[in-house]
Amino acid sequence: MNATLAPGASLGRIAEIVRNAVRLGPDAWADAPAGHRGESGDTRPRLLPTDGDVIDLFTLLARRELPYLLVGGVAMLRYVAGRNTEDIDLLMSLPSLRQLPELTLEEHTEFFVRARFRSVRADVLLTSNPLFAEVQKDFGTTHRFAELDIPTATPEGLMLLKLYALPSLYRQGDFDRVAVYEADVASLLHRFRCPTQVLLARLEAHMLASNVRELRGILRDLEARLARFDQFPSS
Repeated sequence: MNATLAPGASLGRIAEIVRNAVRLGPDAWADAPAGHRGESGDTRPRLLPTDGDVIDLFTLLARRELPYLLVGGVAMLRYVAGRNTEDIDLLMSLPSLRQLPELTLEEHTEFFVRARFRSVRADVLLTSNPLFAEVQKDFGTTHRFAELDIPTATPEGLMLLKLYALPSLYRQGDFDRVAVYEADVASLLHRFRCPTQVLLARLEAHMLASNVRELRGILRDLEARLARFDQFPSS
């Protein structure tokens, strides 16, 4: 199901998008396999986020004056129409996260935290990862919502995060997420003509050379596909 997040929309629209994703996702179907795991791998029943809880979460971030970026599927929807997303993804430092005791931490690894704020689940990328810190420093902008201005990753920042994740997803054999991430990259390339060579140069400092070579091949394939698409006149 496609979703959009228009400029000036209420933050409650984010809650609506996440609610729709949970309701219409694989776990919503009666014939879904027993113990089916969604994107997150979590088999527990999902709470449906309320408009008020989403607004309160972003209001709390603003009041504490904590540096962060909105990333992931919700940030993508500020730039391109896409599918629903089941989580709110943020990028911030661990010290900043610790200033939010209202969040309940459910999972914590070196560069990632899964947390909950009331009915809202937030996946947090931590700037202890040098690339994530670089994205926060150099690839942030601000998008206006009805209630607040929200710091958000730029299209180039989102592409960096998607490309950085792809080799790991290939190694895991996670075909569904590979398809989603490559579609996201293609959409950003098509609409914004992001400078792929500049972004790859950024990634070289944070990835194995073999992974960067694989990404170059993926980008060549996507760019060739977009070139074929551009050959057809619009109706």
